[in-house]
Amino acid sequence: MNITWKQADHDVYVATTDGEYAGFVAVDGASHVLHDRHSRRLGSYPSLSAARTALESFGAPAPVAGAPASTAPHRPRRSARNRRRPSTARSR
Repeated sequence: MNITWKQADHDVYVATTDGEYAGFVAVDGASHVLHDRHSRRLGSYPSLSAARTALESFGAPAPVAGAPASTAPHRPRRSARNRRRPSTARSR
C-alpha cells in the first residue's frame, strides 16, 4: 500500500492512497489522534510516525466503486418544521 502524507494545517496531516482520501492525524498537545477515511477515531499515539505506521497496519483501503460510503445506519435529516426554535417572547 502506498500512503502519501501531506500537512494540511500546523496540527493536521492528511493521508491518501492511490489518490484517494485515506484518513488523517490531528495533533492534540503531545497526542497524535488517528482517524480513518470515514473520520472514525482509530487511536491516539505518542508521535506522528507511530500514528502513520498505525494507519498502514489498519490497511487504509481505497474506496471500492459502487460500495456504500459508510456502514453506519442512515440518519434522515430533520426538516425545518421539526426543529425547535427558541422562544422570542420575553419573560417578566
